[in-house]
Amino acid sequence: MQYSDDFLKTILRRARRIAVVGVSMNPVRPSYYVARYLSLKGYQVVPVNPGHAGEQLFGTTVVGSLADIEGPVDMVDVFRRPEHVPPIVDEALALFPQLQTIWLQIGVVHEGAAATAQARGVDVVMDRCPKIEYQRLFGELRMGGFATGIISAKL
Repeated sequence: MQYSDDFLKTILRRARRIAVVGVSMNPVRPSYYVARYLSLKGYQVVPVNPGHAGEQLFGTTVVGSLADIEGPVDMVDVFRRPEHVPPIVDEALALFPQLQTIWLQIGVVHEGAAATAQARGVDVVMDRCPKIEYQRLFGELRMGGFATGIISAKL
C-alpha cells in the first residue's frame, strides 16, 4: 500500500483522540510503546483491551471495548490480527459517526474492512505504524530508526 506523505500528515495532524485497540500493558510490546509515544505527543489515547479493563495506563483507564468509550474518537489504531479487523471496523463505524481514520498496524491488512470504512468516508491506513510515520514525517527519525537527541556532523 502506498500512501502519500501529505495524506499521512493530514491524518496525524487532525487526529486528537485515538482509541488503541489491542494495547498491551507490557512495556516491551509495540502496542504499549506506540500508545505511550502517541500520548507523549499530545494525543488523547484511549487504551482498549478487555483483559485489562479498569486498569490504568498512561494516566488513563483501560476500557474493555470500543463501546465503553465515552465521547467521540478521531482515529482507531488496531493492534489485532487481520481476521479480527472487520468486527472492530464495523463497531467503530457504528459508534463514532465522526470517525476520521482507521489505522491498521504493521502486518495488519484487511481489504474488505478497509473498503467498508472508505465507503463511509473514513480514511484507512494499513500495514503502517503511526509512531514511525510521525517520526519520519515530522523530523524525529534518525539513522537506525532512533531519535538519539545528539546532533553531529559525523557520517
